[in-house]
Amino acid sequence: MKFKRLLVTTVIAASQVALVIPANAAELVQNQPIAAAVSEQTTVPTSPSVSQNVNDGKNLVQPSGQTSGTSGTAVPQGTEIKPSDNQQSTNSGANTNSGTNTNPTTTDGTNTGTNSGTDTGSSTDTGNNGSAVPATQPATPSTDQSVEGSDSGQLILMMNSKKMYQNGKEYLAGYPMEVKNGVSYISIRAIVERAGFKFSYDSKTKETIIKRAADELRFKVNTNSYKVNGVTKAMKGKSYNVKGNFMVPLTAITNALSITYKVDSVGKRVIVNLSTLPVASFTISNKEIIAGETQVQYVTSSTSPIGLPIVNEEWTGRQDMFDTPGTYPVTYRVQDSSGQWSEPYTLNVTVNKPHTPPVADFKTDKDTYKMGELITYTDLSTDEVGIKDRVWENKQLAFFTPGTMTIRLNVVNVFGLSTTVEKTITITNETLYTQDEFNKIFVPAGEKYTFDGSQVPTWDKVRYSFVSEPVTLIRSNSPETVYSEGVLYRENAIGNTRFMIHHANSTGKSVKMYVIATNDNSETARLTQSSLGFGGPSTYAAAAGKASVSRYYESLQLGNKYKDMWIAPGESKIILNDLSASSMKQGDVISLLADLYSDHTLQYSVIMLGSEKDPFNSLPYLTALEPDIHNRGTYMEANRNIEFNDLIGEKPTRLLIGDNSIDPYLIGSDALKNGEYRLNAGNFGVLYRIKLYRVAPNTLITFNGRGGYYAGSIMVNGDIVQIPNSGGLNTPSENVVLFRSGDREQTVEFLFTAAPGSNLSVNLLFQQIPPKKNQ
Repeated sequence: MKFKRLLVTTVIAASQVALVIPANAAELVQNQPIAAAVSEQTTVPTSPSVSQNVNDGKNLVQPSGQTSGTSGTAVPQGTEIKPSDNQQSTNSGANTNSGTNTNPTTTDGTNTGTNSGTDTGSSTDTGNNGSAVPATQPATPSTDQSVEGSDSGQLILMMNSKKMYQNGKEYLAGYPMEVKNGVSYISIRAIVERAGFKFSYDSKTKETIIKRAADELRFKVNTNSYKVNGVTKAMKGKSYNVKGNFMVPLTAITNALSITYKVDSVGKRVIVNLSTLPVASFTISNKEIIAGETQVQYVTSSTSPIGLPIVNEEWTGRQDMFDTPGTYPVTYRVQDSSGQWSEPYTLNVTVNKPHTPPVADFKTDKDTYKMGELITYTDLSTDEVGIKDRVWENKQLAFFTPGTMTIRLNVVNVFGLSTTVEKTITITNETLYTQDEFNKIFVPAGEKYTFDGSQVPTWDKVRYSFVSEPVTLIRSNSPETVYSEGVLYRENAIGNTRFMIHHANSTGKSVKMYVIATNDNSETARLTQSSLGFGGPSTYAAAAGKASVSRYYESLQLGNKYKDMWIAPGESKIILNDLSASSMKQGDVISLLADLYSDHTLQYSVIMLGSEKDPFNSLPYLTALEPDIHNRGTYMEANRNIEFNDLIGEKPTRLLIGDNSIDPYLIGSDALKNGEYRLNAGNFGVLYRIKLYRVAPNTLITFNGRGGYYAGSIMVNGDIVQIPNSGGLNTPSENVVLFRSGDREQTVEFLFTAAPGSNLSVNLLFQQIPPKKNQ
């Protein structure tokens, strides 16, 4: 009786477990190989060769949006055809794919794109100096009747069928692979038995368990999640039980165990890669490999799909240094602790010939010159790739002492190789031009020369008048050096508005600057940015100021900074985005000059803030910073138009800017200090349009700083001239050539604004050019 009761209890328990774990769901069909089954079906599914398509001219949809070596039409709508983004394709064929896939997207990532590209078959990554060459080893159907365990290569699952093929043999699952709600489902037991995984059932938690090496997957019936090594993960669909078969999404298993697969939509099959072979690859970290010079740096990567340690490696063709140029195949493979070797991984390593130094060469138009005679240099240097830098030594436009003069030229190519050439010329004791005469005649525009600057204050002044235009200048330049976060300036404005912003970061941390426009109106405001120049971040204030002015002129020439924006009622927006695009490190300086127009009154806040902070969240809590000795404020009528109709240039004459006499400083107020009186010393931010209608023939026009160091630029007849081309003007005895008039009167126009970081006042100097002499 006890034996019968025990037997009945055992049968009941076994039947309950069978509801979750069906009896053998993958039986060998009478040990019948595929070849014997040809007569039973039109298409015989076979393992595709890695070097040849199984189906001709059709497109196979692959994981991660790639195409496989075989091809077919689109997978029927709803069929799950690719795993999550971290699933990899195993395609290694070499084929041309021109099929079209129009399958709609499903919720689990089904590809819907049109694929008409060319598939070269290799999804293997390459190194910087090599091209991947995948191993080519055909995988043909086997007639071996034995059932292999985990090292079974490929498992072919037929869509909407119980049939499976592995190693040339047909098997039957307990239930067909089917699609439900766009998700492909597979019987757990069918795949794990073919893959050789460990399979069990936990009666306490009612979980079906799959184990492979250190990985453990746990599934429950009627749930859309599962556990991977103790971590709960979402599945593409809900698991279910049908006729004693536990069905789960195929990608739940393939994603968790990093199993690759591909879909043959023509053959209506899914090809799962169950190989447990280790995988080897490598890259070359060198940017370039030079024969006989470069020590090649190989960076290897190897893994085991079942977590076994890699115990051995083998190289073919590897050299630490290649002696001769060419292309060299280098192959790498690894062995795991079970003794299995990976497929060989090959890169074609390109080795270039050694780079040769550039050839430095130049000539002068003569070998012998008078003192003050113009020397013409022709650079004849060459290089196989390109010359990066040229450094001249003693290259003068003319010499003013007799004797032999040696000029040197050093050229450097992009590889850092250099050569130097020198040439000696003779200067006679005969004078053609004095140094002052030569400078006035020959120094190019943008270059500086020295002269007797002490005489300039005695020159006649151009007694000009100006007409102002209604432009609101918002100057944010105080505190110039900022020691804490805060509001640097805040003002309301409408219509034409110009921003001049110049600040240095001394907060001890990385910060960003922002200009935030807020619309407190009941209507949407339109804000137009017409021009903008930004300089920095730089450790040099004058360099940042010079760059901002030069780029401001460029934006006027090109219109490349034009933009429209709309700000809704109650909305705040970051504007002048160049300002906030980069962080400022400790000691950095920025400069900005920009023109805007708004059709409604907007509030503008200029702030400095830690680069990691949100400006909108921080703005309500920022306090206004106290000014220093520099200037901030709001100034009206910030455009000045100067027109002069009298003849100028027949005798030494100067036109002053920023002297607070002929050109008085703008008067304004500090909005953050309750409208306190402010004087815009130097008139920084003011735009001058100067039009001289009668410049005398043969007039030299130069720029001369009077207030101290100056580095900026100016527009002359629409062209930007740097002041100077390199460096700056250090003393009142230096000036920069701007323009030379021709042999008749002409009109000359200037566009000028003072460069932040420099000093005012400045002069435009007009004087006659000495007559040229016969040589």
